[in-house]
Amino acid sequence: MLDRLELANAGETRPRPKRDRNATRQRLLEAARDLFGEHGYDGVTVRMIAAAADANVALVHRYFGSKAALFAEVLEGDFVIQRVIAGVGDPEPLHLRLARHFVRQAQRGPASPIPRMLDRSVGNEEVRRILAEQTERLIVDPLVAQLPGPDARVRAMLAVTIIMGGGPVRRTLGLDDLRGADPEELTERVAAMFETALAPFR
Repeated sequence: MLDRLELANAGETRPRPKRDRNATRQRLLEAARDLFGEHGYDGVTVRMIAAAADANVALVHRYFGSKAALFAEVLEGDFVIQRVIAGVGDPEPLHLRLARHFVRQAQRGPASPIPRMLDRSVGNEEVRRILAEQTERLIVDPLVAQLPGPDARVRAMLAVTIIMGGGPVRRTLGLDDLRGADPEELTERVAAMFETALAPFR
């Protein structure tokens, strides 16, 4: 009888395995990224994301708060341009860094689901609000901070127009022509565009 009680007590005090919060969170982000890319924002439910990540629906709300917040985090994770603007590990001038990034994005092909996410979601008002907020915070403001002289925001907005303009072109015409061009020559031309956009007004 004592042996049984000791075994029962030992079972009660044995520590339960801890949930790997970070791994679950990452699975949810990856599942959301794939599903938003395939179906767009309106075509995806929180339940679909949880099922694809093999997680409880409640965890989506616990870790992210809402489907919109999860979409925003997926999108922000792909904003490589933050590091490009900051010049992390790259001493080249800003206009050349931006040009190289632009050409890389144009020529890398449809490897990332993020462009599909935006293409299939941009009609949603909430998505447009998220994109506007992130563009302002992650692109426009950092550019303005790097531009000395007057009219910094206007010049930054000219550069953003070049950066963001690739999206509509990709959606309507595709980027096969740019992918077939010589990357160095393309970079030189795009760099001239960025240099002109960012230069102080006379």
